[in-house]
Amino acid sequence: MSNQDDIRELRRKVESGRAPRPFFTRVSQAVSRWAGKPVTFIIAVLVLVVWGLTGPIFGFNDTWQLVINTSTSIVTFLMVFLIQNSQNRDTAALQIKLDELIARLDGPRESLLDLEDLDEEVLERLRLEYALLADKAREEGDRRGRVPLSEAPECDPGRGKAEGAPVAG
Repeated sequence: MSNQDDIRELRRKVESGRAPRPFFTRVSQAVSRWAGKPVTFIIAVLVLVVWGLTGPIFGFNDTWQLVINTSTSIVTFLMVFLIQNSQNRDTAALQIKLDELIARLDGPRESLLDLEDLDEEVLERLRLEYALLADKAREEGDRRGRVPLSEAPECDPGRGKAEGAPVAG
């Protein structure tokens, strides 16, 4: 069994155990997933190449140009709504997961659970408060002999931490 077959089988199992989703949700997720694949990009490039090659046949006339302009406008218009729907759902799900983590931890302010609903002024004030806390933490780290963030060595993803970086604690 190939990797593609394995993925299809896993996807079938996942889909069979999921709660029913509305038709538009299923379509927007499928289109978003499909639109992000390299093969989709290649198909789009091939369409443009074929369109360009047919230019001499049609004498590069207005109708020839209108075909690509109208087609790309329609596709773009529809994709905006489908991808935005998928993005909104993903963002909401991520926010709920973060809210759950914040709610379960000791220490964090539970008033931060619905930040996405606050106005810009309140968000900016909170961002500045956290920036001050980060500055304070960096200063305390300097006093403890830790390497300042601006001077920390690059992280090696394969090793999980930076070479020579101090261990937190």
